[in-house]
Amino acid sequence: MIQVAEDAKRMLIDIAEKQDMYVEGNILKLFDPGDDQEFRKYVDVAIDRDKAARSKRLSVTKQVQNQNRELIFAQQQNEKLMSDLQAALQKAEDAKKIVENDLDNLQKRNQFELINIIVKVSLWMIVGVGILSTGMYITGMVTKSDTTLTGNVWSNIVSILLTNSFSIIGTIMGVKYASEKPKT
Repeated sequence: MIQVAEDAKRMLIDIAEKQDMYVEGNILKLFDPGDDQEFRKYVDVAIDRDKAARSKRLSVTKQVQNQNRELIFAQQQNEKLMSDLQAALQKAEDAKKIVENDLDNLQKRNQFELINIIVKVSLWMIVGVGILSTGMYITGMVTKSDTTLTGNVWSNIVSILLTNSFSIIGTIMGVKYASEKPKT
């Protein structure tokens, strides 16, 4: 135990009364008030205040630790949500690419089917008109009719049909070329 000098006791008690300040810490346990009741009261009040201050600091420390745990948990949750959001965004972008490719393929298939129909109809018309005009020309030759007019008609029809068939094929190729997306 520590014996405190009288003038030190008086100074500690005066500071406590005037400024409401007391000694804190484990050193209070070493003070020996002896028979001095006033100093014993000072030491008891100082010990009680020290306990209260320690309790308050401990409470604040526990509160800060709890808040830190909550913040760490919230941060982990936030990071998980961000990861999930990025995964969902990537899935959405992948799905968008798939849908765009499917749409593009569907459009190309529809264009290809339409082109096929146009080409078939055009070929049947060309072949039909060619067969019809050739049949008329042959009939005129077999029946020994005047085939001058029929020959000219046959020649014009065949040349028009050839020109139109190439025009149709050129148009179809142009449409196909124009509808393709540029490769980057």
